[in-house]
Order: sequence, then structure tokens, then C-alpha cells
Amino acid sequence: MVRDWACEDPKQQMVWAAATSETLRVLEGKWKIVIIVQLFAAKAPLRFSELERRVEGVNQKMLIQQLKDLEKDGIITRKLYPEVPPRVEYALSEMGKALGPSIEALIDWAYLRKETQSKEPAG
Repeated sequence: MVRDWACEDPKQQMVWAAATSETLRVLEGKWKIVIIVQLFAAKAPLRFSELERRVEGVNQKMLIQQLKDLEKDGIITRKLYPEVPPRVEYALSEMGKALGPSIEALIDWAYLRKETQSKEPAG
């Protein structure tokens, strides 16, 4: 979808601002982006223990909470296998996969920002 950024309708601008705020609310949290990136990189569902290894520095309680939030918001799926011991796998949902271009754009923006800042003279 192409946005008409020259749109001068304040109501439409507020709609865009609200949509952006809601998106940031869903993604806020120290570990959510890290989890999402790890699931993109894996290209296959990950077991809880593997996610725990890949998300360095997160404690188990926080990882569980962040995964629950992402599942509730439709970003990831959780599949429980009725085995002993139970096996749980996490994967990106279709909505989560749709974040790919946005995550790539944010990464590109971060590199551009870092590059620009390193070229600016110290003030």
C-alpha cells in the first residue's frame, strides 16, 4: 500500500499515528524484537530451550512472558506436543512473517543513522 505523505487531512494523519503507536505497543519490550529476529533467522519452529539459548541474557520468566504477549498479539504461534516431557515449539505466524519488510527497514534505518552519526563532527 502506498501512502500519500503529502496528505493534509489531520484526521488521516491521526489514523496513521494511532496505527503506528499500536504497532509499537505490540513490539515494545526488551526481548520481543530479539525473539522475532531469532524466529526469522531460524526459518523453522524453535523449541523453548533453543529460544532460551539464542536470546542471551533473558531469564526464563521474562522469556515466557514475552512469548505469551507475542502469541496473544498474533505475532507467533505456540505448538504443544503431548509428549513426556512436553515439547513446545514457537514459530512466526503469518502476521509475524508480515513484519519482515518492516524489520528490514528498521535495520537499514539503524545502520544509516549510525553511519550518519559517525560522520558528524563532535559538537
